[in-house]
Amino acid sequence: MSGAPPTRSDTTFHRSIGVFSGTAINMTQMCGIGPFITIPIMVAAMGGPQAVIGWIAGAILAMADGLVWAELGAAMPGSGGTYVYLREAFQYRTGKLMPFLFIWTMLLAIPLLMSTGIIGMAEYLGFFFPNLGWWPVHLISLAATAVVTWLLYRRIESVRTITIALWVIMLVSVIGTAAAGFSNFNASFAFTYPADAFGGHFFVGLGAGLIIGIYDYLGYNTTAYIGDELRDPGRTMPRSIIISVMAMMVVYLLLNISVLGVAPWQEIAQSKSVASLVVERSWGHLAAAVMTVLIIVTAFASVYTGLLGGSRVPFQAAHDKVFLSVFGRLHEKHGFPHVALITMGVVTAIGTFFDLTDVINMLLTAIIIVQSIAQIVALVTLRKRQPSLARPYRQWLYPVPCVIALLGWIYVYFSASTISLILSGLWIVAGLAVFMVWAKFNRSWPFAPVEIRETYLGKE
Repeated sequence: MSGAPPTRSDTTFHRSIGVFSGTAINMTQMCGIGPFITIPIMVAAMGGPQAVIGWIAGAILAMADGLVWAELGAAMPGSGGTYVYLREAFQYRTGKLMPFLFIWTMLLAIPLLMSTGIIGMAEYLGFFFPNLGWWPVHLISLAATAVVTWLLYRRIESVRTITIALWVIMLVSVIGTAAAGFSNFNASFAFTYPADAFGGHFFVGLGAGLIIGIYDYLGYNTTAYIGDELRDPGRTMPRSIIISVMAMMVVYLLLNISVLGVAPWQEIAQSKSVASLVVERSWGHLAAAVMTVLIIVTAFASVYTGLLGGSRVPFQAAHDKVFLSVFGRLHEKHGFPHVALITMGVVTAIGTFFDLTDVINMLLTAIIIVQSIAQIVALVTLRKRQPSLARPYRQWLYPVPCVIALLGWIYVYFSASTISLILSGLWIVAGLAVFMVWAKFNRSWPFAPVEIRETYLGKE
């Protein structure tokens, strides 16, 4: 197999995704199975119905960070998302270091995020098969990952059609669960707080809750990873991000309040399949079975759209000679980055063998430094370094959203488990070591002067 980079004609995607389908992709990835498996964790972490505050805090952080994505994505709509932004902003002083570290981290973080969807899907299968052993559960997880990877072996047009269909199923599952909760709603369950709900331990619980909350909102940036496939990206990018964050903010609040109104919070906190519990308590076993099937499909949809966007990240980096050239190859017939897709599918499968909470902590601590915080710095840097860059969307109330996002991400980072901080730190250090070897071999900074290439400057 040739290691030569693909030609321009080989790397041209079909611009077929508009605001509606882009919003559908974001919302499907944002919701997925997240709230259906994390509501009990959130309630337990915060110790009562005040857990709703965790999702409000998550929405604020998601919106602030989403406005960072919106400006950067509209100005630089290339496949790769953060990779492109870091490449443009940090090239002046550290060459290709930051985009390299980002790709290195995403090869771990994106599949870990997909693993949580597979883990949650397997948990909800317990509604039908409560006695499944360890091996059957993990064999099912491996099979589900393989099916997702296989479905993505096709052109973007068919991916768009399937994604919209799965988005509809996701909405039905969320609305159905919320409707079941409100049909059997007890306000005393949802709005009666423990005596010490807002005591000294509140902010400790809020930190743990915000980790869960922002995890549930992750995905509002999916369209930024497929910028080369968006129609009119300057319009589609910010609208798909902003609309999806605002819409899911409302959906999550309604969903969580409805669930908290069905049973005492102590019972909610101990539930393994809380949506099934809510629907069964309100509408009976058959309705709960139907809803459980929809939630399983929703989990499948989140993994599907996540791998769709995530596989484009190493492809773009390889195409720009910042990562291994093998990741820059497109499928000869269908024109998608198949090497990156297969690699991330394998890592996703491996991640399904770990505990859900550990996976969530690990993926968040891995991305905060080299993506979330670095991207905020990139926005500020580019405003100074490239003031003439065409910006179809400029961040509202700049720099307030940047400050809110920065403080929020720092709070989340130091609220994570110690082991996740250590492991993510080791992964970044390993990435630095690999970069030094790569840079030496490719005669790049710090072994050569930095190469400045302002790709988007002056473009409309």
